[in-house]
Formats: sequence, structure tokens, C-alpha cells
Amino acid sequence: MAEVDVVRAGCLEGIAHGFLGRQGGVSTGAIAGLNVGVGADDDDAAVTENRKRAVAAVLPDAKLVSLYQVHSPTAVIVNQPWDFAERPKADAVVTKTPGLLLGIVTADCAPVLFADHEARVIGAAHAGWRGAHSGVIEATIEAMAGLGAKAGRICASIGPCISQASYEVDDGFRAQFSAADDQFFEPGKRGHHQFDLEAYVASRLAEAGVRVIEPLGLDTYSNEERYYSFRRATHRDELTYGRQFSLIGIAE
Repeated sequence: MAEVDVVRAGCLEGIAHGFLGRQGGVSTGAIAGLNVGVGADDDDAAVTENRKRAVAAVLPDAKLVSLYQVHSPTAVIVNQPWDFAERPKADAVVTKTPGLLLGIVTADCAPVLFADHEARVIGAAHAGWRGAHSGVIEATIEAMAGLGAKAGRICASIGPCISQASYEVDDGFRAQFSAADDQFFEPGKRGHHQFDLEAYVASRLAEAGVRVIEPLGLDTYSNEERYYSFRRATHRDELTYGRQFSLIGIAE
């Protein structure tokens, strides 16, 4: 059995965190590996075991806190763990409580992990294009500020997500963005464009006052052995797709 694949960001050093891939899990078939998504038509016991392995790889014995993600700009504060069945519909979560491990699931969207080392406040956001466009980055920073963080002290890392080369969009998608966003689109085939999600998320972070931004440049679509990808599965007419975790917590 392969070990759990954990990528860590230099700017988050000193805070327990990790961007995980699909290696090291017990799921089988099209979603073989460390699938942590409950919507992947996976065996419940396998997902539970995979989530346990993910926690153990980042902050052993921590209480995992995850969300019912809906591509929204909503960020919530957590002070104590909630039951999985009662997890809120939101796409970002922040805390300053030790012993909690914040978890975001993705399969092409950008996971973003945040930390204000001085204030000991952390956050995690699910930033697909809809969430990023509607303000999930800014909402996360605002929620962190409510716990004592300051935007200028926050560092943020953008984990594995679909790359510009892999992300073809049509004119209708492009029309939802302004002319000021031209820098995030490259010409594609007729009526299409290549969208740079990672750079777009980084720009939203910078505009919100974050000074230290670390994009990891890891493409979920082209790295099949390492990452799950919704778009790759869709292009292959596969019936389901796995999800990977991005985790951050404060040790007790």
C-alpha cells in the first residue's frame, strides 16, 4: 500500500497542513486510492478509512471538520466540531481552536489554505471559479479577521487544481468576467478560451490584501496517478470521480 501523498507549503511551515492526493487509500475501481468524497458512489467504510488516514497524515488525533460544499461565497467559523450530518452548507471554514483539522474536498477546483501565524488563526477555502468569482476568498479573510487575523499577515497557499492548459471554457463562461480579467484567459479553439483558475485565485488573494501567496502549480487533470479530476472523468464519460483533501489545523 502506497503512503499517503502529502504536499506542504513553505509559507505555512509551523502549522499542521497538507494538500493530499489519491495515493495511500483503500478505495477501488475508477476512484481507486484515497477518495474522501461522500458523493463518489464509494463504499462508506472505505471513505471513512480514507478520512482517518488523511487525518493521521496531517494532525493525528485531531477532530476533522468538513463542509457541505455548494460553490458559494460563504465562510463559517468553527469553535467545536459538528456532526458530519449537520455540517453547514458553505465553502470556507476558519478557526483559532487547537485540535480541529479543517478539511476541503476538491477534484479540479482550487483548495486554498490560510494562516495568520501571529494570531494563530487558520482557514481553508474551496475556490472553484464560481466561489472565487462570487467572493469566497474575501469572505474567508473577513471571517479570519473576526478572530483576530489581519489580511497583511495572512499567508495563503493554492493547492492542486486544474491548470490553464487543461481548462477549456466557452464564450459564455468568458462573458461572466470583465475586461479586467483578460489576463486569466488565453485564446483557444474558435469560441473557446483557456482559463487560469490558479492565477485568478491568486489575484483575488492579492486584491484582498494577502501579501504572501504560494501557488503550488499542480495540475489535477493531467496528473492521473496523483490526483482525482472531475473534468477528466467527464471527458471519459466515467460515471463517478474521486475527491482529495486539503487539510489545516492547529496542534493542541
